[in-house]
Amino acid sequence: MKRTPPSPLREILARNVKELRAERGFSQDELAHRADVHRTYMSAVERRRRNVSLDVLHKIAAALGVAASLLLEDGATRDQETT
Repeated sequence: MKRTPPSPLREILARNVKELRAERGFSQDELAHRADVHRTYMSAVERRRRNVSLDVLHKIAAALGVAASLLLEDGATRDQETT
C-alpha cells in the first residue's frame, strides 16, 4: 500500500470519526460493519493512514448518522455537543 503523508484534513477526519464513534458507543469493528468497510481500513482511517474516497466518507458518515461535511469540519464534534 502506498503511504501518503498525513495532512491536516486527514487529522480532522480521524479525530471526528473517533470522537463520534465513541459518543455512539461503537467499536471500530461495529462502525466498520455499519459502513461496509473492513475493520483494518477503519482503524487506518482513525490513525490517519488512509486517504479516503468520497464514497467511503459518505458511508462512514451515514453509519455515524451525520452529514459527510461534518466529518471534515475542525472542531465539529465539540460544536455538535453545544447545539
